Amino acid sequence: MAGQQFQYDDSGNTFFYFLTSFVGLIVIPATYYLWPRDQNAEQIRLKNIRKVYGRCMWYRLRLLKPQPNIIPTVKKIVLLAGWALFLFLVYKVSKTDREYQEYNPYEVLNLDPGATVAEIKKQYRLLSLKYHPDKGGDEVMFMRIAKAYAALTDEESRKNWEEFGNPDGPQATSFGIALPAWIVDQKNSILVLLVYGLAFMVILPVVVGSWWYRSIRYSGDQILIRTTQIYTYFVYKTRNMDMKRLIMVLAGASEFDPQYNKDATSKPTDNILIPQLIREIGSINLKKNEPPLTCPYSLKARVLLLSHLARMKIPETLEEDQQFMLKKCPSLLQEMVNVICQLIIMARSREEREFRAPTLASLENCMKLSQMAVQGLQQFKSPLLQLPHIEEDNLRRVSNHKKYKIKTIHDLVSLKESDRHNLLHFLEDEKYEEVMAVLGSFPYVTMDIKSQVLDDEDSNNITVGSLVTVLVKLTRQTMAEVFEKEQSICAAEEQPAEDGQGDTNKNRTKGGWQQKSKGPKKTAKSKKKKPLKKKPTPVPLSQSKQQKQKQANGVVGSEAAVKEDEEEVSDKGSDSEEEETNRDSQSEKDDGSDRDSDREQDEKQNKDDEAEWQELQQSIQRKERALLETKSKITHPVYSLYFPEEKQEWWWLYIADRKEQTLISMPYHVCTLKDTEEEEGSVCLDLVDKSKASEFQDSSMMLIF
Repeated sequence: MAGQQFQYDDSGNTFFYFLTSFVGLIVIPATYYLWPRDQNAEQIRLKNIRKVYGRCMWYRLRLLKPQPNIIPTVKKIVLLAGWALFLFLVYKVSKTDREYQEYNPYEVLNLDPGATVAEIKKQYRLLSLKYHPDKGGDEVMFMRIAKAYAALTDEESRKNWEEFGNPDGPQATSFGIALPAWIVDQKNSILVLLVYGLAFMVILPVVVGSWWYRSIRYSGDQILIRTTQIYTYFVYKTRNMDMKRLIMVLAGASEFDPQYNKDATSKPTDNILIPQLIREIGSINLKKNEPPLTCPYSLKARVLLLSHLARMKIPETLEEDQQFMLKKCPSLLQEMVNVICQLIIMARSREEREFRAPTLASLENCMKLSQMAVQGLQQFKSPLLQLPHIEEDNLRRVSNHKKYKIKTIHDLVSLKESDRHNLLHFLEDEKYEEVMAVLGSFPYVTMDIKSQVLDDEDSNNITVGSLVTVLVKLTRQTMAEVFEKEQSICAAEEQPAEDGQGDTNKNRTKGGWQQKSKGPKKTAKSKKKKPLKKKPTPVPLSQSKQQKQKQANGVVGSEAAVKEDEEEVSDKGSDSEEEETNRDSQSEKDDGSDRDSDREQDEKQNKDDEAEWQELQQSIQRKERALLETKSKITHPVYSLYFPEEKQEWWWLYIADRKEQTLISMPYHVCTLKDTEEEEGSVCLDLVDKSKASEFQDSSMMLIF
C-alpha cells in the first residue's frame, strides 16, 4: 500500500484558490442584500403620490429626514473594496501555474505522441548537448529529460508510466493543505495562537451568546416574550375586554419599558408633562394597583396613545416618544390577536368549564383599536374625519345636512358627483379635488366565497362534523375605478329613453357605487346582520330513482290499457294477438329506456367524480404554491393623517357566528393583497344543533382593515 504525505502549500498557490472561494461566498450575497437601493427611485415614488398623501404625517417626516446619509456610502465603499479584493484574487489565480499536472514524457522532450524510437533518441541527444551539466546546462532539466527518455525507451519504465503515471512506479499519496507554510512555522507560532484564541475563544462566543440572548427574549414576530406573557395573563383575566381596558393592557407592553428595550426613553421632564396631559384628558383610572399597567412607563404610553386618539397637541419633547409608541402599536395588537386566538383554541380543546375563552368582542376591539391608532380617531368619532380638510368645525355641515344624511364615507361615496360637490361647497376647488383624490385612493374590496366538503359525495351538502373547505377570493379596486363606472352609468342615464324605457331610467336615482356595493357592503358590515335560518326542505330522491319511478308508472298504465282492449275485442283473435305483440314490444322498449337512463346516470356520476377530483388537485396545488411562493408584504400605502410611519394595507379575514357571538375560524392576516388574492382554509363544524350546519352558509364572513 502506498504511503501518505501531508504537506502545506509552500508557494501559496492553492491558498489563493481557497481564499478566492471564501471571499466570493461573502461578497456576492452581501452585494445582493446590502447594496443600497437607488434613492432617486424612492424620491420619484414620493413625488408621484404627493397629490394624495402629501398631508400625511409619515410623508412629511420622510421629506424632513436629512438627505445626506453616510450609511449607504459606507456600505458601498466596503462592498467595492470586497469586490476589488475578489477580482485581484481571481487575477492571481489565473496567472498561477498548475503544479500538479499529469506526467507526459513526450511534452518534456518536445515530441508529438507516437514518435518513433529514432526520433526519440535524436531529440534526446540534442537536448543533452544543451542541458548537460558538463556543458553548462541545467541539471534539473537534464534529469527530467533523462527520466522522460527512459520512460519511452526502457521497457520497465514505460510499463510503470502506463500503469501508475510515473516512470518510477507507484508514488506516495499526497494531501495538500490550502494554507501557506508560514502558518506552522515555529517563528510565527505565538502570533498564530493569539489569532486563533481571539477568533474562537472571544469573538465567536460573544457573537453566538448575543444572538442566543436576543432569540430567547423575542418571539418569531420580534415581540418580547415578556410582553406576550403580560397579554396572555390580562386577556385570560378579562374575558370581555372593552376599549378602555384594551388600551390599558396594550400600554403595558415591555417594549415601552426602558429596562427591557433600550430604544424606549424616560426623561426627567416626563414627571411634569405627563400629569398635565392626564388632567387635560381626564377619565384615566389611576387607583387600580395592577403592575405593570400602573408603572410609570405604562402610564406614559397610555397617555400618549389617548392624546393621539383625541388629536391633542402635545409638547415637542414628547412627540418623539409618541411616534415611537405609535409605530409599535400595529405589531403589538397583532400579537394580542394571536394571544386571543390561542386562548380560544385552548378553551375548545379543554373540557373544564372554568376555562372560558375570550369573547368575540375582545377580538374585534383589538382590530378596531389598530384602525383607531392608524387614523388617530376615538371609538365613536365620525369616520369622515379621516379625510383632509374635514375638521370638527365643518363636520356638522356634512353630517347634519337636511337633504343628505352623511354618516360614513360609504354614504359620501354613494352620492352623485353633483350632489357631492353641493354638499362640500364650503371647500375651495383645490381642496375639493384633494378630497376627491383621497377618496379615489381608498380601497374597495369584494369577496367571492365558495364553501364545500371535498371528501364527501355531495360537496355542497354541509352537515354536522363536516370538514368544510372555504375558498375566499379577494379582489381589490380603488374608489377611482368605481367613480369611472359611476360616471359611465350616469352618462347612460342622461341619454334619451328608447322603446318605452324612459320610465325605468327615471327610477335610477342612485349612483353606480351604491348599486354595486349592496352585496359586498352587506358582507363587510355583517356585524349588524343576524344569520338567516333556512327552512328545512324535504330531501329529494336521486335522479335515477325518480326516473325509475316514472318509468314503472308508465309500464303499469300501458298494461292496464292493453287489458281493457283485450276484453272489448275478445272475439277477434287476430286483434288480441296484435295487442299482445305490442305489449311485449312496449315492455322491451321500457326495459331498454331504463337501462339507458342508468347508463346516463352512471356517466354523469363519473363526470361529477372527475370534477371533484380536479378540484381537490387544484386545492393541493394552491397549498403547495402558497408554501413555496414568497410574496411581498408591500401592498398599498394607507392614507393616515397622524400616523408617523408608512402603513401598508393589511386585512383580517375570519368567519364568525353573529347570533351566538362565537368565532368559527381563526383570523387570517392577509398581508399580500395588491389586486387579487386567494385564501383557503378548513373549518370543522362541531355544532350542537343540526340547523347550525345550514346556517353556516349565512355566517358572517368578516374582512376588517
